[in-house]
Amino acid sequence: MSSNDRIEALLGEMTLEEKIAQLGSVWPGASHGTDDEDGAVENVAPMQDIFAQQVDFETATRHGIGHLTRPFGSKPVDPAEGAAALAELQRGLVEKTRLGIPAIVHEECLTGFTAYRASVFPAPLAWAATFDPALVEQMAHAIGSGMRQVGVHQGLSPVLDVVRDYRWGRVEETLGEDPYVVGMMASAYVRGLESAGIVATLKHFAGYSASRAARNHAPVSMGRRELHDVILPPFEMAVREGGARSVMNSYNDNDGVPAGADESLLTGILRDDWGFEGTVVSDYWSIAFLASMHRVAASNGEAGALALRAGIDVELPDALCYREDLLDQVRSGALEEKYVDRAVRRVLRQKAELGLLDDDWAPVPPGPVDLDPPGNRDIARRLAERAIVLLDNPQGVLPLAANASIAVVGPCADDPQAFFGCYSFPNHVLPRHPDLPLGIEALSLLDALHAELPGATITSSPGCPIKDDDRSGFTAATDAARAADLCVAVVGDRSGLFGRGTSGEGCDTEDLSLPGVQHELVEELLATGTPVVLLVVSGRPYALGRYVNRAAAIVQAFFPGEEGGPALAGVLSGRVVPSGKLPVQIPALPGGQPGTYLHPPLGGNTQGVSNLDPTPAYPFGHGLSYTTFAYADLALSADTVPADGEVTISCEVTNTGGRGGEEVVQLYFDDPVAQVTRPVQQLAGFARVALEPGQRARVTFRLHTDRLAFTGVDLRRIVEPGRVDIAVGGSSSDTPLRGSFTVTGGIRTVDANRVLTTPVEVVHQAEAAES
Repeated sequence: MSSNDRIEALLGEMTLEEKIAQLGSVWPGASHGTDDEDGAVENVAPMQDIFAQQVDFETATRHGIGHLTRPFGSKPVDPAEGAAALAELQRGLVEKTRLGIPAIVHEECLTGFTAYRASVFPAPLAWAATFDPALVEQMAHAIGSGMRQVGVHQGLSPVLDVVRDYRWGRVEETLGEDPYVVGMMASAYVRGLESAGIVATLKHFAGYSASRAARNHAPVSMGRRELHDVILPPFEMAVREGGARSVMNSYNDNDGVPAGADESLLTGILRDDWGFEGTVVSDYWSIAFLASMHRVAASNGEAGALALRAGIDVELPDALCYREDLLDQVRSGALEEKYVDRAVRRVLRQKAELGLLDDDWAPVPPGPVDLDPPGNRDIARRLAERAIVLLDNPQGVLPLAANASIAVVGPCADDPQAFFGCYSFPNHVLPRHPDLPLGIEALSLLDALHAELPGATITSSPGCPIKDDDRSGFTAATDAARAADLCVAVVGDRSGLFGRGTSGEGCDTEDLSLPGVQHELVEELLATGTPVVLLVVSGRPYALGRYVNRAAAIVQAFFPGEEGGPALAGVLSGRVVPSGKLPVQIPALPGGQPGTYLHPPLGGNTQGVSNLDPTPAYPFGHGLSYTTFAYADLALSADTVPADGEVTISCEVTNTGGRGGEEVVQLYFDDPVAQVTRPVQQLAGFARVALEPGQRARVTFRLHTDRLAFTGVDLRRIVEPGRVDIAVGGSSSDTPLRGSFTVTGGIRTVDANRVLTTPVEVVHQAEAAES
């Protein structure tokens, strides 16, 4: 029997109760109420203390169940014991329910499998800083392999929200502010996870990152043009290029319509336009929020009916709305059963793809499990090293002298958890279990520097906490700085959830000053006269304009993960040549938000119009090296290109310094005259190129005119005739090569089959071509 026939046969045999059961989930590890001795609620999902259900597992699954929620990611579980317990749950579903259908098991996996003793990789903003999709794909495959080994089927990653305001707490979870970078890196992650047999889930669809005042879950006031040109393209790329099999709706409303009830988004765009055939799952309790928070439904049942009609197939993390209340909606005639059948078919199809409907399927718990093997750590190290961005080195103090006297100060200097994102297990779940160790090996920067520079004299002082207004450590920190040849000031964030950190979900900020009194500590250190290397370890870009030309050097690391300490020590020592590039701007001033490099002329510095200058301290794409690169010999294949054509743009890049290094070659375009306002520059392509001293390479971009398309006055996506300016270089503000071509013909409407990527070819001198 074919898979489709099997699905139809099952559907025909199911009772309404059994159908609806396939559209929900059970969260066995969820807690409700207080978690610690102080009576505080340590939510790991929004409003978990209010919405989490305490239900008997067998009662909740008596008709079957669609999903099991986070059996590893809710509390510390030994991986092998957890796999055995999960296998037992699945065996019970097979043996004790009438139809014997196992559940899809989902987990979080944003910075690695969110499970105890699992690898903690760099945060997504760090992946983006590598501009290395191939390495991100390797990471995702490694993550997925560990998940699959213990019986997990679906990962709730990656995040494709394009950053619009750096104050938003979840910036650390994103891939930056450029839609093309987000789409390329997310598609690579999807391919890696899916290649390991794990269903990748794109989130949050769509508009979540554009909330008013950067407040989590706040309303979004976005026009259709911004939605289609900035927010949606990464999702389209990850569906069409990455092959993602699941999508998660976002919490926000856009212009008054909640995403979870938006049929034009969840069905019209996603399925009808893009051809998506997978499942749409709800963000945790977002269907219930349609009634309680958005107030577009009067009850959970009405909310469930709205969401199901719009296109949400599965309610997570448990079934508040897709259970008895939805059953009542169907039986009363308020909801047609065809919507239930539509969603059940999609769930069963996914279960068939995962082998869960095979006659011989049986859960097999593995033997010994290592979720942090050497191969994972090697990938984590390479990602961390390639993600570190050298912002400035005006005094040439980096690399550090091997025998220097160094004061390592700041609240992030001796804390390995400062390197982890909010969806890492140590920061996401372990705060509820303070007596347990991290479960993985992770060195602080202080420990890593001791190992990296055994001949150096290293002293340390925290100076102040990350978040609190405690200045009592300032004196010890400044004394240590005065007594040293050089000071490394390690400042930034501690990631957490819902206000328990300075970055992470529900940890939004009013402005972009360093948290707490860290900026005061830096000023005190600068006043000592000792050269200060400012090292920012954070989940968002902070305003660093006040330190430009005052700090001896500035380094930015976006939560570099379990290998972050050695990677940073390697960059500081010079063992690692920095090659990271900024996926976001570094603001000059703490206010003036929101800001992004994708702005039209009036969004930039408009002297004579406004007294405020939003020019960043360091621009998108910026990042220095310990070597230098020269650009030359720009060549375009044509001066004119038809509106449905392609132009090749190539240049030569040479390593002109004394060390081997890697440069991220960036291609930008500008549409100087258009029927709507357009960004003054937009990334069209990029390539990471490794070059030894004196070596050169030819980098060729194949730019299709579809990549120039935008949403016109009548809301159609079009390619418009006229001049297109292009620029190539090492950052958005360092583009020494410039040229132009002309698009000819009439206005062309671009459909959903448009070209989404810019292929790149790199040919090293006297070497064969490589993609």
